[in-house]
Amino acid sequence: MDEIMNKLQGLEETLLPLLVEYGSKLALALLTLLIGWWLIGRLMKAMNGVMTKRNLEPTLHGFIGSMVSVALKVLLLISVAGMVGIETTSFIAVLGAAGLAVGLALQGSLANFAGGALILFLRPFRAGEYIEAQGVAGTVDSIQIFNTVLKTPDNKTVIVPNGSLSNGNIINYSRQATRRVDLNIGIDYSDDLKQAKDILMGLAQGDSRVLKDPEPVVWLVSLGDNSVNLSLRMWTKTEDYWGVFFELQEKAKLEFDAAGISIPFPQRTVHLVQQTS
Repeated sequence: MDEIMNKLQGLEETLLPLLVEYGSKLALALLTLLIGWWLIGRLMKAMNGVMTKRNLEPTLHGFIGSMVSVALKVLLLISVAGMVGIETTSFIAVLGAAGLAVGLALQGSLANFAGGALILFLRPFRAGEYIEAQGVAGTVDSIQIFNTVLKTPDNKTVIVPNGSLSNGNIINYSRQATRRVDLNIGIDYSDDLKQAKDILMGLAQGDSRVLKDPEPVVWLVSLGDNSVNLSLRMWTKTEDYWGVFFELQEKAKLEFDAAGISIPFPQRTVHLVQQTS
């Protein structure tokens, strides 16, 4: 019995300092984890409020929130593990090696991922705008993390990778409130130049969709091989661009026909030389 009591006393003397030392560390680590988790939650709510006030793209809003939350929580867990005496150096090295391996395996996807983040943050275009990029043109249907979906005028769906899209030229036809319509028409050299210019100007001035400022102008842009080339340049609202372009082009043809002004087509004169034997 005395031997058992001695062993228990020795065990108590051994465990008690360990419990005091590691118990306090464990309690402090647990307290740090709880407070840190609460602070991360408060920080995320504040950040979400700021992004909402700045009208950040909803897709980017959720993406940034998730990434920041995960990163902060991982850092908190590593810090808590270090507080209780767990060696974190090798753990961080393993995470780094795993991240490098995943990065090398998913280079293309990561490029698209980074491109999507840039597009959502810088917003060179938004959903509903008509753009031209990477050899395709269409209305932006949705902006996703890896791809941007376009709808062409003939209702085709085009999926463009964000990596190439963010690194190439983008023409945004919808960003500005107004656009210039260029109506280029050629007339015969024998036709009345002033009359043709007056007809074109009358078409522009008689259409309510054509803006008065800047005012429309008609220029003689070149003397071609077969025609005198005129350009009617007028400004309109972006949403009226195609209606003005197509309708005034048709009206110009009808007005020229009524006035006897011809729109020439390419011609070639062939001279046959008869050789005498």
